[in-house]
Amino acid sequence: MAYEQMNSDDEMMLDAIGKWLEQKVHPVAMKLEHDDEYPTELVEDMKELGLFGALIDPEYGGLGLSATTYSRIVTKIAEEWMSLTGIFNSHLMMAQIVQRFGTDEQKEYWLPKFATGEIRGGLALTEPDAGTDLQAIKTKATRRGDKYIVEGAKTWISNAIQGHCVALLVKTDPSAEPRYKGMSILITQTKDPSTGQCLPGVRNGNKLEKLGYKGIDSGELIYDNYECDADLCLVGGEEGKGFFMATGGLEIGRINIAARSVGIARRALRESVAYSQTRKTMGKPICEHQAIQLKLGHMAARTRAAELLVEDAARAYDTGERVDMEAGMAKYYASETAVEVATEAMRIHGGYGYSKEYPIERLYRDAPLMCIGEGTNEMQRIIIAKQLVKRNPV
Repeated sequence: MAYEQMNSDDEMMLDAIGKWLEQKVHPVAMKLEHDDEYPTELVEDMKELGLFGALIDPEYGGLGLSATTYSRIVTKIAEEWMSLTGIFNSHLMMAQIVQRFGTDEQKEYWLPKFATGEIRGGLALTEPDAGTDLQAIKTKATRRGDKYIVEGAKTWISNAIQGHCVALLVKTDPSAEPRYKGMSILITQTKDPSTGQCLPGVRNGNKLEKLGYKGIDSGELIYDNYECDADLCLVGGEEGKGFFMATGGLEIGRINIAARSVGIARRALRESVAYSQTRKTMGKPICEHQAIQLKLGHMAARTRAAELLVEDAARAYDTGERVDMEAGMAKYYASETAVEVATEAMRIHGGYGYSKEYPIERLYRDAPLMCIGEGTNEMQRIIIAKQLVKRNPV
């Protein structure tokens, strides 16, 4: 992957992750994925590698990586086992909201704990009747003195069960018009990290069974008379800013999804190129058949184009500007590429692609989530179009 020149620290980080993937992840990924088992030991390794603080500023104990370097790390890990990337990316989306929008007191309190992985979590936006339409959420936070009282439920939340904290999107003024002006984000600790026990007023609902994305928990959080300290939990110290914090936080999430998609596509392509050279039909390797060559050529070009779109979006994010269009383009194109390349890989592998003895069926199951996660691809196309018009007025 021909990226721009990295500095030595970035190269060392990627090298260390590569060795970890080879030595620790590769031997266990297939079994953990098939058993849908949370990778506890690998999470401890990720804490040691600093991945939970990858995007957190060094002054708070993080690595302070650029989005460009971070996206390369995500692609590398996703190429081995995509689920692992969700464990630390969901956490970092929460951390980025505090880092970008939090008060000094909130940054000093939360970010060092997030950076070490002592407190891990995610972003809690989705509700049973509110996914893409975030303004339709019903979870409510009522101010009482120096506390907020939270009532409501969230679903499809990554790290909801194994994590300890979430950036929670709530309505602090349900009657506000337009609706987004009544939305805020609270950092709500849900569990005691030392015991794993839920704190008063919050509990887990179901662990949601999924087609793919195994190993990482996707679950429900139910708030019933949950209390939190207003100064520590209301991000930015001001109500009514939550909608834009959430959508801003989704930018790095969409770049992450795009990078994961590239990892899936690269693995599917790599497996297909190798298999096509060893599998023979009609007296020669199938890579010499034109039908397979046409597939490989198309897969390679799509994968490379997706890589470049991710790099473009990550570089734009590093400038500090809003990158709705760039992140949307990368997420849309790369995720559709992951689905297409994984499907073609299964066809190239034939029956072996359908077997659980090979990684192709896992890639085939994981890829569709990339088209849904962090905003559907239909929504991405709308965002792209709106930004095109906004940036090019007549």
